[in-house]
Amino acid sequence: MKKFLALFLVLALMLPCIAIANAEGEKIALVTDVGTIDDESFNQACWQAVEAYATANNIPYTYYQPTADSTDARLLSIDQAVAEGATVIVMPGYLFGATLVTAQEDYPNVTFIAVDVAAGDLTLDYATFVDPAQNVVCVTFSEEQAGYLAGYAAVKDGYTKLGFLGGMAVPAVIRYGYGFVQGADKAAAEMDKQIEINYTYGGQFFGDASITAKMEGWYSTGTEIVFACGGGIYTSAVEAAEKNNGKVIGVDVDQSYISDLIVTSAMKGLQNVTETVLAEYFAGNWGEYGGKILNYSLAEGEYVGLPTAEASWRFNSFTAEDYAAIHDAVQKGEVVVSNDTENAPAVTNATVNYIQ
Repeated sequence: MKKFLALFLVLALMLPCIAIANAEGEKIALVTDVGTIDDESFNQACWQAVEAYATANNIPYTYYQPTADSTDARLLSIDQAVAEGATVIVMPGYLFGATLVTAQEDYPNVTFIAVDVAAGDLTLDYATFVDPAQNVVCVTFSEEQAGYLAGYAAVKDGYTKLGFLGGMAVPAVIRYGYGFVQGADKAAAEMDKQIEINYTYGGQFFGDASITAKMEGWYSTGTEIVFACGGGIYTSAVEAAEKNNGKVIGVDVDQSYISDLIVTSAMKGLQNVTETVLAEYFAGNWGEYGGKILNYSLAEGEYVGLPTAEASWRFNSFTAEDYAAIHDAVQKGEVVVSNDTENAPAVTNATVNYIQ
């Protein structure tokens, strides 16, 4: 555990020290997607990155929250940001794909950092796709690795009846889910156990009464732990777990502070990568980023994984040393996690119930 904490500390200390080539006249803005800057997920993590980097380097910064969940509303927020002096705009979430198709042409002199926006998101009609322009970088993550680690750890910790509650069946969520299945199945095979996984998508990124009822049904019939993967949909899993003595796995950021029932979280380094790209831009290294879609996995650094802080570690028997071993195996390529989103992963020791 000390190894991971030390590495994160080194990275945190290094970022503000990258020389700023010229920040005069610059202003950083963040535009939220459908949430707020305190949504305990994407917007919050990216906002914390903007706030931390801008504050440390004395650069003006602010955020804008669109008035509706639409491409037009997001474009209006970008219009306002640019009109008020924003030169660098951070955009968290795949919903900004369509927004970028227009914004990157409307504002060629503005730099856009699109976090979790992939090639398949850069379209207006899902028939014609565009490439990111030179003033854009799109950042993606290997969610399948984070999901794998969460599934592996849960089964190694003794859970045999698991659940996956996804939000919308978009590629990032599917990668999380299929990675979770792969990791759980691998751990079960190593332990020579049979496990069961209930698997569903809620079709939305928020919890409600119907999803809570479905989760209550799972927990009451034996499901022990649910990986709640999709923005605020975790609220339904936590509510149901509280009523049925169940457990939850969080997503995207360390969600342990939300509830004592959250055993761990499958994280991606939203804040880390946003600070990294901001630092490189202001250091004059945009040439290595502009016009590209970059993927961040364990091969590139600590950009996906489980939280290792003592306060977040709620496994009973799975240890930090156990985690280090499987983490390193994935990082070194000794364990390869499929990122295929078209075909459900093959399993040997898991029965997966795919539920509509």
